[in-house]
Amino acid sequence: MSSALERLPGGPYDVVWASPGRVNLIGEHTDYNDGFVLPFALPHRTVVGASRLERPQWTVTSEQTGETVTFGPHERVEGWASYVAGIVWVLREAGHEVPGAALSIASDVPFGAGLSSSAALECAVMGCLLDLGGHDVAMALRPRLAQRAENEYVGAPTGIMDQSASTLCRAGHALFLDCRSLATEQVPFDLAAQGLAILVVDSKAPHAHVSGEYAARRRSCEQAAKTLDVAALRDVDVAGLPGALARLDDEVMRKRVRHVVTENQRVLDTVEALRGGDARDIGPIMTASHESMRDDYEITVPEVDTVVRAALQAGAYGSRMTGGGFGGCVLSLVDAERCDAVERAVRGAFAEAGFAPPDAFVVTPADGTTKIS
Repeated sequence: MSSALERLPGGPYDVVWASPGRVNLIGEHTDYNDGFVLPFALPHRTVVGASRLERPQWTVTSEQTGETVTFGPHERVEGWASYVAGIVWVLREAGHEVPGAALSIASDVPFGAGLSSSAALECAVMGCLLDLGGHDVAMALRPRLAQRAENEYVGAPTGIMDQSASTLCRAGHALFLDCRSLATEQVPFDLAAQGLAILVVDSKAPHAHVSGEYAARRRSCEQAAKTLDVAALRDVDVAGLPGALARLDDEVMRKRVRHVVTENQRVLDTVEALRGGDARDIGPIMTASHESMRDDYEITVPEVDTVVRAALQAGAYGSRMTGGGFGGCVLSLVDAERCDAVERAVRGAFAEAGFAPPDAFVVTPADGTTKIS
């Protein structure tokens, strides 16, 4: 368990839940197009401790911000606490009695780095509130509830991937998720056995999901699907891509569609490669994904492009941005013994470019949301 548990303010608690951040190995911006994604959970955790109150009120204290926010059942909440209030709201909307509670939060998931800190918070809070209310809601049903809270209460137009990864991932595996049917497969992803590692570099460039750019990409995809007379871009495959592009008049829309369709195929190719046993084979697919995000979806920034270039030059098998874009983190598949060398190369490239120093850490696939006590 991460050190967040030791930093949890207050206590003792009636119940404690922990939920991880996530990275997406491949499949960026395919989730809200009903496509395929392949995330895995991080060792980094958001931990929530909760105690029941006998009044219909929720008090939330954050170790990170030092703030305490209190709200009632009909009060509108903004800022970081809106993710907590959103879970209260969505559970009540779903017909569950949600008891008042005092909640405390501590987290090791970097905020604003594209590692899904919001979903980690939502899923841990949901575990606590369902427990306090005595509700038995299957894990497979929880991601949809958390996504609805983020979409309709918080106002972030995210897909289903983040909440699914935070809830359903297993250690040593990546989660192959069909975002239309919600079917899942746990794909073995044991890098250590092959002498490999995933190096995550946080570029420190600003990153925010609730943004006009993110929403604009989603609208463009929805408009393209309507023009192409399909339910979602998931219904266009690589073989049908040239014909689909020929039906679109807008060049920007063509680029967006090309990214989503080819990215969807890259997820399938990555899963097939991992089933084949040699994880090194996914390196070129990761790099192609980044190039598509840079050139067609246009969601990268100079900092993340610099990480990718430096990592590849230092010997990474593949490298790509993960997350919604416009900042955040980069994943690089490297030989485990080369992690330090690749990190030094990235730091040198940042210094040369005049960027603020990045953070870097090695990750292994971890378990999803768990009850601690």
